[in-house]
Amino acid sequence: MTAEERWVGVEDVAKHLGVNKDSVYRWIEKMGLPAHRVGRLFRFKISEVDEWVRAGGVSEASAPSSTEKKTDE
Repeated sequence: MTAEERWVGVEDVAKHLGVNKDSVYRWIEKMGLPAHRVGRLFRFKISEVDEWVRAGGVSEASAPSSTEKKTDE
């Protein structure tokens, strides 16, 4: 019998992936990083995050999205 994987928060995922928390929130919203809402917080299973990375999710996320140039005239 194996121990059940524990749920972790945004800070733990950011440390695990070596990025800042803002990147984690952006990846949830734009790139489909697997996250589960518990109340107002996001919770993660590291195994799901790792699978997302292996499937190329972070590759898409780290690629620069369209270079948005603001031209306020």
